[in-house]
Amino acid sequence: MRYSHDDTGLVRQPIGYWSWAAHEAVVGHIRGVLGELGLTQPQWWVLNQLAESPAGRDRTELVAFLQGYLAVGTVRMDDEVEALIGRGLVVPGEDGLLHNTPEGEALRAKAAVRQQGVRAKIHDGITDEEYVRTLKVLQRMIHNVDGKAWHH
Repeated sequence: MRYSHDDTGLVRQPIGYWSWAAHEAVVGHIRGVLGELGLTQPQWWVLNQLAESPAGRDRTELVAFLQGYLAVGTVRMDDEVEALIGRGLVVPGEDGLLHNTPEGEALRAKAAVRQQGVRAKIHDGITDEEYVRTLKVLQRMIHNVDGKAWHH
């Protein structure tokens, strides 16, 4: 791995640029892999949440919970849920709660396997200790500027 600067140069690099560049590269890669399966990243979140809740999830609660994952933009979680329902991947049960259909669960399982490969690629050459230290540093920087970034 070649770095853009030596350590002396890196210490003067702006965190805003590098955190943005990391976000763009990583999220772009994740979305590309999911896109190959016909899923958006928010749809993947919905399928995962429903898989973790065999009894089903209330749509309003699910949408409110996942909306917090989105950066400022035009994506609406309710539209993502509606798209999954329209594709027959998610269905409201008789109790009104949302559930993955067998097709939705099969696609979620296929995407989960791909996501494991994505995670392995992103973390290649990075120890768990380095990863945890990086997240702690980023969380401290967020805290230092009174920001909020708590992942559920």
